[in-house]
Amino acid sequence: MNSTFSKILSLVAGLIGLIAVYFLVRIVVSGDEAIETTVELQNSVVSPYISFARIVLIITTVLAVVFSVWNLIKHPKLLVRTLMALAVLGVLLAISYALADDGAVTDMYGKTIKDGEAGSTSKWVSTGIWYTVILGAIGIFGFLFDFAKSLFKG
Repeated sequence: MNSTFSKILSLVAGLIGLIAVYFLVRIVVSGDEAIETTVELQNSVVSPYISFARIVLIITTVLAVVFSVWNLIKHPKLLVRTLMALAVLGVLLAISYALADDGAVTDMYGKTIKDGEAGSTSKWVSTGIWYTVILGAIGIFGFLFDFAKSLFKG
């Protein structure tokens, strides 16, 4: 990476950090109780911080997507590997969806909890849980495999 470009990025990151620290100090100095009870204080202290965080998140997301797509266009072999990885993730999502339960969510007494009715929302929440479990199991297996391989390597 170009040294000048790296310095500029470091300065921009530092500036973003300083702005965030400024907002954090304003929130801490105002105090929890004052912020919770005064709407004007919420609007003058917390709202700008949230707006700043949203702007940084949007800019970061756009830059990450643009540079990722640009890198995939520049290197077609990476595009093929990326599409294969996305296909594997899609298969795992389909497996998670098949394993998911769409029944009502109940408490320990068997009563349906508020907004826990059976249906598509419950199915997708269960899918997300299964997806996390499957990916976590793959990650743990990969870690243990790599650990065992390094033990026998020497």
